[in-house]
Amino acid sequence: MKNLFESVELKNLHVKNRLVRSATWEGIADFDGSIGENTYEIYRELAKGGVGAIITGFTSVATNDFYFGGMMRLSDNKLIPQYKKLVEIIHAENCAVISQLALGAFYDKNFAEVAENNLSTENVREIIKMFVDAAIRAEICGFDGVQIHAAHFFFLSRFISPIVNHRTDEFGGSTENRAKILLDILNGIKKSAPKLHVTIKINSSDFTSGGLDEIESLEICKMLKAAGIDSIEVSGNGTSVGGIKAGVNEGYFGDFAAKLADEVNVPIIRVGGWRSRQVMEKFLNQTNVELISLSRPLVREPDFPKKLFADKNCVSKCVSCNACYRTLAHRCIFERNRG
Repeated sequence: MKNLFESVELKNLHVKNRLVRSATWEGIADFDGSIGENTYEIYRELAKGGVGAIITGFTSVATNDFYFGGMMRLSDNKLIPQYKKLVEIIHAENCAVISQLALGAFYDKNFAEVAENNLSTENVREIIKMFVDAAIRAEICGFDGVQIHAAHFFFLSRFISPIVNHRTDEFGGSTENRAKILLDILNGIKKSAPKLHVTIKINSSDFTSGGLDEIESLEICKMLKAAGIDSIEVSGNGTSVGGIKAGVNEGYFGDFAAKLADEVNVPIIRVGGWRSRQVMEKFLNQTNVELISLSRPLVREPDFPKKLFADKNCVSKCVSCNACYRTLAHRCIFERNRG
């Protein structure tokens, strides 16, 4: 029987329990990706709250990624001391930490966004190198792992989607060709930063006609497994479903995550609408999924894991209103005075 609060050993990663903080963008870094005490405090609070591992918010691999503001970055060596401090703060609470490496979009020297189909083959190779270089910096900082962000229709998610990628070179056309960018990033990280746990966040489906569907997502995940991915976090386009109630409609993406865990034989992390220990443990014990990841419940209650440990009947106070996404640093509107 799986227990939510037992430790788990994965490749290059020890977690003290099965709860993971899923990457949640704060949007408060400086333009160059620098972080300060406001960021440190958010992560200190999360680490003290009892979660087994934290996946940091969207961390761009590019200095000239202007997709949205406030992105953390691991695109320059000068940022290493700040992110090393972040890791030390989290590790001080016996909590593992993974950096989510991502790209919003690719921009040319004139600061113009270049669409996926208009990138040269050399541009694509440049992007692959940016991900690998960022992972090397993450390893230097002391991160336990990195997550390749290929979900939510950011750059990598768009690139592997058949509705977007109409390239005719080695990076377009077939499923295998569109997935090549992910495999090249993974292989590069494995070679250059071998101490890291390497996970990926991928859409179960784009939920768009002509986009990535569950059949193709499963096929790509099998390729990633063959290439040595250490774990996979299952998500989907258009996440953060409203109206989630404990014991009623928890845990979307469940069917795909369970199938993936059965067919791919790699540790699966499942995010999406968790609110109670009873339902989380029931799902873990009915499937081969290894870890549960949380986002909005930890926005409202960073100490939710400690509460779950103390009281197995505890449920999240999160009401799934999504108003946190309209606040500075994605803070819960019902907890304005916290921190």
